[in-house]
Amino acid sequence: MQERLKTLKADAWQDITAVKDSKELDEVRVRYLGRKGELTGLLRGMGQLPAEERPTVGRLVNELRSELESSLEAKREALEQEELEQSLKSEMLDISLPGRQPGRGHIHPLNLVLDEIKQLFISMGFQVVEGPEVETDYYNFEALNLPPDHPTRDMQDTFFVSKDILLRSQTSPVQIRVMENQKPPVRIIAPGKVYRVDDLDATHTPMFHQVEGLLIDESATFGDLKGLLNVFIEAMFGKGRKIRFRPSFFPFTEPSAEVDVECIMCSGAGCRVCSQTGWLEILGSGMVDPRVLQIVGYDPERYQGLAFGVGVERIAMLKYGIADIRLLFENDLRFLGQFK
Repeated sequence: MQERLKTLKADAWQDITAVKDSKELDEVRVRYLGRKGELTGLLRGMGQLPAEERPTVGRLVNELRSELESSLEAKREALEQEELEQSLKSEMLDISLPGRQPGRGHIHPLNLVLDEIKQLFISMGFQVVEGPEVETDYYNFEALNLPPDHPTRDMQDTFFVSKDILLRSQTSPVQIRVMENQKPPVRIIAPGKVYRVDDLDATHTPMFHQVEGLLIDESATFGDLKGLLNVFIEAMFGKGRKIRFRPSFFPFTEPSAEVDVECIMCSGAGCRVCSQTGWLEILGSGMVDPRVLQIVGYDPERYQGLAFGVGVERIAMLKYGIADIRLLFENDLRFLGQFK
């Protein structure tokens, strides 16, 4: 048995030395130390030896197992080091190549326009206020002179959460909340997201951004409204841009007016964008209806107000010549990268 152990040790050492990769090393380990390996077979055959030889043979077998395990582990470490060196040689970095600078983020075009609008009105003494996007029917409609049976409600397809809870269709509810808690004078703009049931196409989206403005004092006039909006339009599109006011109807203002600006694309000559009219509608405006003032507890005999509302996407599309509103929401870096 001892001679067989010596032979087994020599064979194992020879096989371990000849190993060239990790796969061959695993095969040698199984061959000698596996459940059906040669050394394991010797241990199982010890029961046939005389009782006096078993302790000596058992000790020699355990010593051989320990030596084989040490030799296999040493060979494994040597192979790993060799494989690492080969990998480093084959994957050597060329440090002379120029580095790749990661791209820098920048402000989204909608936020660029929104920030510009905020700064303009802040410079004219307006305060920026915000309110909840999930509103009650009262603040979104009734307090704005739109009772439940008012036909104008049909003009605004609204996302209702329940009978009295909805996603706001305008930021006007913020104005009501401010007036309920603040005595005149009031000078605010209310930017934020609004929601209406619209099919997504080149000019419509179910969610968009709006800025509404409100000014309440004892001497506000329609002339003030025209002057204020003229300053706003010149700031957005440049001085000398023609504007016009057209009579319109909004339940919360009287008189009311739609405001058009000379077509940015054709300078009023007429093109596809302006439907050959030379004008583009950009916002709605008017003097606050006395009924709205009464609802919030203001004396309409003493106070007057002017209000306006503008879509931020509309301004951005005209300002930057964007033909499809969906580009503002698709997060295509090729498009957004133009606004650095």
